[in-house]
Amino acid sequence: MIENANFSFDDVAVISVELHEAPTVVTSDEVDARLEPFYARTEGKPGLLESLAGIRERRQWPDDVTFTDAAAAAGEKAIAASGVDRSEIGLMVDTSVCRARLEPSSAVTVHDALGLPTTCLNFDVSNACLGFVNAMHLAGVMIDSGQIDYALIVDGEGTNQVYDNTINYLNEHGKGIEDIFANFATLTLGSGAAAMVLGRHTTNPGSHQILKGFFRAATQHHQLCVGSLDGMTTDTKALLDAGTELAKLAWDDAGAGESWGGRDRYILHQISEVHTNAMLDVLNLDADKVPKTFPFYGNIGPAAIPITLAHVQDTLSEGDSVLCMGIGSGLNAGVIELRW
Repeated sequence: MIENANFSFDDVAVISVELHEAPTVVTSDEVDARLEPFYARTEGKPGLLESLAGIRERRQWPDDVTFTDAAAAAGEKAIAASGVDRSEIGLMVDTSVCRARLEPSSAVTVHDALGLPTTCLNFDVSNACLGFVNAMHLAGVMIDSGQIDYALIVDGEGTNQVYDNTINYLNEHGKGIEDIFANFATLTLGSGAAAMVLGRHTTNPGSHQILKGFFRAATQHHQLCVGSLDGMTTDTKALLDAGTELAKLAWDDAGAGESWGGRDRYILHQISEVHTNAMLDVLNLDADKVPKTFPFYGNIGPAAIPITLAHVQDTLSEGDSVLCMGIGSGLNAGVIELRW
């Protein structure tokens, strides 16, 4: 077993996790209506976003809401829910994929908006859809080591620009069904934001202890999904096959001597019905223990896991075992176990 990729914590917990919904609902029927010129020219058939991906709708922000506005709003909610004084927060990490600039970091804007202290370390962690889980691990290491008492992780994603660019491209240049599938992942994306406050379990009654987890990589697949604000191109089938293969290998490898089955809830990265069903099959998970938010939020990147956890937290009972299971294009996979 490679110890650096498997970890456990002594006294780390999630104190609060909150979602911040984008207000504008965009249905898959509305997306298909915007693609009418493409369908007319190629004799394509609408309906794949819902019938194949299982996504009925997704959300978008008003044009005047930035990625960092969304992340900061989620952060404000998480701080309020935690009861932690913001002067005690020693680390703030922004894991957003979406960003308006190369530098400075998105974190500095959120740090300023939230009025965090000058002693609060702040930076971005970017690792596609796995970024939030990576930040949870990083924050846990710093809390357990005694360097900080509290950490705040934020993520804000927006899809207005990438949708406009992709739909315009397909309507003007798309030649056939292969173009839809190459750009399919883009049209499953959703907008939203989430944030989490972490601290010590022993000093925060009612917090939810982070126990352990693992990470694994399969970076030979780094070209299967490549995205920017201009659009995302994906080899959908190859990505699905490689992703489920990595999940299975990681699950079996990290589970040597321990069963990861039998948990009370599994919070999977929210991509599509096809992806979720494949993960249920390859990991032999009970579908009743796997909540789905992609049908009404779409894929919100790194925010998907904390949004889904926040969405179902009121249904969890004290002592429940919860596995947060992330995967990001590249490919990287990670799992973190919580005791609720």
